[in-house]
Amino acid sequence: MDKNIDNILLKQLNAIKVDIQPNKKLNLFLAKKDKVDYIFNTSALEGNAMTYPEVETLLDGITIGGHKLSDEHMILNQNRSVSLLFNLLEKEPFILSKEIHLQLHSEVAKEEALSWGVFRDNNVRIGGTEYLPPKHHELEKTYHDNYNFLLQITHPIIQAFCTFLLSAKAQYFYDGNKRTARLMMNGILLDAGYPMLNIKAKDKLEFNKTMINYYDNDKIVKAVEYLFFYYIKQVEEL
Repeated sequence: MDKNIDNILLKQLNAIKVDIQPNKKLNLFLAKKDKVDYIFNTSALEGNAMTYPEVETLLDGITIGGHKLSDEHMILNQNRSVSLLFNLLEKEPFILSKEIHLQLHSEVAKEEALSWGVFRDNNVRIGGTEYLPPKHHELEKTYHDNYNFLLQITHPIIQAFCTFLLSAKAQYFYDGNKRTARLMMNGILLDAGYPMLNIKAKDKLEFNKTMINYYDNDKIVKAVEYLFFYYIKQVEEL
């Protein structure tokens, strides 16, 4: 990111007004209660064909027939990774760090991606866009630049959304990027006392269009605004 552009972006992002009262104890309790729903929706956004009742049954320890093993594996990985996030939040303050990012990815993509818990060591593409993620040898610098940018965002909600977007765009890993980025985002939200963001499967088309537009045009403020208004509507429903 160019430094001058950074300053303009930071001004725009920090100007977004947030009026939600934090309550960490309540919102962590609600997040745990909605764990199955979060796992179902997050997996469905990634193309997992299992229904909500099937996900619920699988997480109760009963094997489900008629599905690919990869779908079942994704659900179980999601369950472990979300549990890890909740454990981290209960033990100590959740911090934006590479260590935690890698720790969460090690559960999200375990035996699913080419490697897990480490940055990719080759180049990748994102389907549906001409955008090319950073080369594998540029990932450390990309992470460092993104980290420094995120620390300058004043409100945790906006910082959380930008963490998700920048991480998804960087594609630090071979697979599981958005799932891991969502956990980082929700770790920041919950630690600051705000509700988690749960993008619903029914909104997959609109969400995917927003992400592709962000990848193609690099308009992070527009993507943040989409997430923000989606989030406000979800919080109001709570």
